[in-house]
Amino acid sequence: MSRRCELSGVGPFSGNKVSHSNTKTRTRWLPNVKNKKYIITELGQTITVKLSAASIKTVDKQGGLVRAILKGKDDKMSERLLKLKRQIQKKRAAPAKAIAAAKKA
Repeated sequence: MSRRCELSGVGPFSGNKVSHSNTKTRTRWLPNVKNKKYIITELGQTITVKLSAASIKTVDKQGGLVRAILKGKDDKMSERLLKLKRQIQKKRAAPAKAIAAAKKA
C-alpha cells in the first residue's frame, strides 16, 4: 500500500540528512497520509479516501470532497477519484440536459 495522497498526489520525499560533521546519510520523509470517509450525496454512497493532512484541510475549506474533486487537477488525482469525478459530472449534466430539452419543446 503506497503512502500517496489520492487527491494531490503527494508522495514520499528523499534527500540527505546532514550531520554536524557534514556526513551525509540518505533518508526518506513520508507524507502525513490518513484514511478519511466522506459521504457523496449526489451518488448516494460513502467513500474512504487516502488524503494528506493538507488535502483534508483543503477539502474542508472548499466545502466537501465533491467540490475538491471537481476543482482538482486531473494529472495529480488517482484513477479512482478520476472515475468518481466523471460520475459526478455525468450526474450533474443530466438535469441540465433535461432542462435544455424542455426549453426547446
